[in-house]
Amino acid sequence: MGLERRLLYRSGFWEIARPRHPLTAGHILIRLSDPSIEFAQPSASDWLFCHNLVRAALHDVLGATRYAVMFAHQWHPLGSAIGEPVAESSTPTFHLFGRWSGETTTPGAQLSLPAHRRLGEPEHHLEATDAALREALRRRRPEAAVSSGPEAGDAVGPSTALGSLVRAFEAGPRHTVIEPVRAVASVREIFAAELLAMGAALAGLPLSGGLSGFSCLALESETAGARLRVHALGRSAAETVNPLEVLLRSPEVSLALL
Repeated sequence: MGLERRLLYRSGFWEIARPRHPLTAGHILIRLSDPSIEFAQPSASDWLFCHNLVRAALHDVLGATRYAVMFAHQWHPLGSAIGEPVAESSTPTFHLFGRWSGETTTPGAQLSLPAHRRLGEPEHHLEATDAALREALRRRRPEAAVSSGPEAGDAVGPSTALGSLVRAFEAGPRHTVIEPVRAVASVREIFAAELLAMGAALAGLPLSGGLSGFSCLALESETAGARLRVHALGRSAAETVNPLEVLLRSPEVSLALL
């Protein structure tokens, strides 16, 4: 099924929209309005505003209590796109998945199928949900302000400053984990400067060994003391193994998406 992308809310830099291929009722896009906009302090702050706003709306309308974010960096899903949503466009786009008790299908179940076999959510089921989401987004707007935290220049300046906000480590072949140094469990708690530092760390990952880009998944753990993590998986059109298939089966990811 492919719907026309349905705009739910437009902010200063980003749009909140229903994707053309919604995998569940809790599948929402945060999409850059103008692809030429630089990812800097204003746009990072606005992304966090939109993220906080849409997850509050999903909680109001669907009872969502858990969330995961997927996105691609210099990569477009190919073929069956196992493990990731199909590309909406070349515009920077983040896929937010809200999870709730009683959902009839899960993001992980859908993503485990080839793209042409995913049934998605019927349009007539989404019309009332999207109308309710628009109202919730409008009502929740004053509550979604974010804190910028440290100065943005500290996050994107010398490597010593960058390292003071985030750290990156190898978790396996072509698999890097990026996380804030500060004890942050949820995207809601992150500062714009930390988000910029995480973006800079991702942009600095080497494209070697035939890699062309990365599939990325931001996960929040329900385990006490666990940190917010972004998993960045190196991707190539010539790869013989899809790393997302392996990652989806890991305990950390299966709890979030399956």
